[in-house]
Amino acid sequence: MATEYGHEDGFGQGYGRPTGFRDGYGRDAGLRDGYGRGHRLPAGLRAPFEGRSWREFGYVLLGLPVGILLFTYAVTMVSLGMGLLVTFVGIPVLALALAGCRGLGALERTRARALLGLEVAAPEPLRTRGDGFMAWVGALLKSGASWRTLLYAVVQFPWSVFSFCVALPLWTCGWALLTYPLWFWVFPMYAGQGGLQLYGDEHHRVYLDNPFEIGLTALVGLLFTMATPWIVRALTQMDRLMVHGLLGPTRLSARVVELESDRGVVVDTAAADLRRIERDLHDGAQARLVNLAMDLGLAKEKLAEDPRAAARMVDEAHGEVKTALQELRDLARGIHPAVLTDRGLDAALSSVATRCAVPVQVDVDLTERPAPAIEGIAYFTVSELLQNVSKHARATWATVDVWRVEDRLMVQVMDNGVGGADAARGSGLGGLAGRVDAVDGILLVDSPAGGPTRVTAELPWRGERTLR
Repeated sequence: MATEYGHEDGFGQGYGRPTGFRDGYGRDAGLRDGYGRGHRLPAGLRAPFEGRSWREFGYVLLGLPVGILLFTYAVTMVSLGMGLLVTFVGIPVLALALAGCRGLGALERTRARALLGLEVAAPEPLRTRGDGFMAWVGALLKSGASWRTLLYAVVQFPWSVFSFCVALPLWTCGWALLTYPLWFWVFPMYAGQGGLQLYGDEHHRVYLDNPFEIGLTALVGLLFTMATPWIVRALTQMDRLMVHGLLGPTRLSARVVELESDRGVVVDTAAADLRRIERDLHDGAQARLVNLAMDLGLAKEKLAEDPRAAARMVDEAHGEVKTALQELRDLARGIHPAVLTDRGLDAALSSVATRCAVPVQVDVDLTERPAPAIEGIAYFTVSELLQNVSKHARATWATVDVWRVEDRLMVQVMDNGVGGADAARGSGLGGLAGRVDAVDGILLVDSPAGGPTRVTAELPWRGERTLR
C-alpha cells in the first residue's frame, strides 16, 4: 500500500509495475481457459460463467422495472376503483384492474419460463354464468386467481427492490475487484492516478498499488464473484415461489382439472367398451343365433320329407349353439368375470394365465380384497398385458405379481420377450394407462429393445373386505 504526498511525486512513485498486472491477468486468463473445460471444474467455479447464472441475474435486473410497472398499475387502478365504488363505475374499474393484472401475470410467467426455466401453468379460466359484460365482471371479481395476481403485483415490488439492491452491487463489485489487475494498469496509464484510492485528503492519498495488495484485491473479488451466483439463485428461489404460488393454479383447481380430465377418460372408456360389446354381439353371437334360427327352420321343413337330412341340420345347429354359448361366455368374462366376483384376484388371474400362449407364474400376496372397481381395473390390466405377451412379445415365460404397499395396490407383469413396448405410441398400452390414470393410478413401462419387459401398475388401495 503506497502513500502519496503531493500529486507529481506521488504519481511518479505510485505508477506500479506492469509485470504484476500481466501475472495477475495471466492467472485470470487461465481461469477462463479452465472454464472452457467446464466439465473439469467444480460447480462453485463454473457458476459465475454459466448461462443459468447470467439469466438469473438478468431476471433480477428486469425485476425492478417490471415491479415498478406492476405496482404502479395495481395501486393506481385499485385505488381508482375503490374511490369510485360510491358510483356504479367503480365495479367495472376494479374488474378492469384485475383483468390487467391477469394479463401482466401471463407476461411474468413467460419471463420466469424464459429466464428461470420455471414452467407454471396458467390459472383456472374464468367461469362466467351467462353472457354479457356484467357476467364477465362478476366472474373476474369472484375469481381467486385474479386476486392472487393482484397480490403478486403488490408484493413483488418491494422484493424486486431488495433483490436488485443486493444482486447488482455484489455482481459489479465482484467482477470489478476480480479484474483489478487490469484496472490498476488503466488508472496510472490513462487516469493519472496511482491505482484504486482507499483514502485521500489535502496532504496525502493511499492507493492499492503493490503486488500483494493487487493480488489480495483480486482474491477478494474472486470470492465475491464465486459467491454472488449462489446468492442470486437464492433470491430467485423466492421469485419462483411467488410465481408458482400466486400466478399458477391452486392445488384445488389443478385437482379439479385433473378430475375433469379423468372423468372424460372414464366416459370415453365406457363408451368404447359399449361399442366393443355391441360389435362383438352383432358380429358374433347374434349372427350365429340368426343362422341357427334359419337352420332350425329349414330342418323343421325337411323333418317330414327327409328326416335324415333334418337330423344332420339339427346336429349342425347344435354345434352352432355351443359356439354361440362359448362366445357369450367369453363376452361375459370380458365384461366382468364371475370368478373375480366370487373368488377374487388370485383365482381370476390364474384363470387368465391359463389362456396365455406362454407359461405364466402368478403370485398374489393380499390379505384383503380391494374395492370392486380397483379389483376390476387390476384384472383387466393383467388380462390386457398377457394378451400383448401372447400376440407381440415372442416370449417363452411371463410372471404376474400382485401385492400391497401401504395404501397402494401394485400389479406387475414381466416377460422375457423382445421388448420395445411404448405406451406413447398410441398402442393398447396408451389406453391402459388412461384407464389406470382415471383412478389416480400410474402405469410404468420398462421395455428396452431386446427385453425383458416389465409393466407396473400402481393403483390406489380401497379396501373392501377381509379374505377368509
